Amino acid sequence: MAQTSAPIILVPGFWLGAWAWDEVAEALRADGHTVTAITLPGLESADTDRSGITLSDHVAAIVDVVQAAEAPVVLAVHSATGFSGYAASDRVPERIAAMVYVDSAPGKGALDAEFKGTDKPLVWSEIAEEENLDGLSEEQKETFRQRALPVPGGVLRESVELTNDARRDIPSTIICTGFPSEEIKAYAAENDWEWLAGVGELRNVTWIDLPTSHWPMWSRPQELAEIIGDVAKAHTDDGR
Repeated sequence: MAQTSAPIILVPGFWLGAWAWDEVAEALRADGHTVTAITLPGLESADTDRSGITLSDHVAAIVDVVQAAEAPVVLAVHSATGFSGYAASDRVPERIAAMVYVDSAPGKGALDAEFKGTDKPLVWSEIAEEENLDGLSEEQKETFRQRALPVPGGVLRESVELTNDARRDIPSTIICTGFPSEEIKAYAAENDWEWLAGVGELRNVTWIDLPTSHWPMWSRPQELAEIIGDVAKAHTDDGR
């Protein structure tokens, strides 16, 4: 049977594994989509050796899943994985039908070049102070705290080179949840922050506002699934 929509790959942000996407993945599969949620290297378990894991390892893990798909994919990345996701789009642009940045953006450079630790654990007090938690239940917050795993330090320190101009033409949807899209556009235009550095490079961008927490896969999973699903339906196995 012919593919009716592009396969979807879901990549979680810092401290999270594939489990973070469970509700979104369930909703997408119920709508007939092919979905793969991944856990990045170093986030498999508390006992994982994270000392030698780098951003390049995260990029390679994403690329492997993209290349294993039967057709060009919709690659949805959350939060800090805007860096590894954008780098993956540089490596295999022909295998990515569309990008979806979930409260994220195409990042360039190092997330934190001066970071010294072996890994970066979740510090809840920092999250509560700095991030938008709108719509998250106390149960969801507790699950986050209990299941969160440290991010390998090499992922923060390393910068990977981007060389393939074709990444700039991939249709990209930026879903703004923690801050309105107009604010994000202004930040991107006025600052040289690494996490927004690729925004100005993109030639085909759709901006969507979904006001909620920084973790919309928990606070508004059905709406997020609908947005990602609509992107996938717009891209069949004929590619872009």
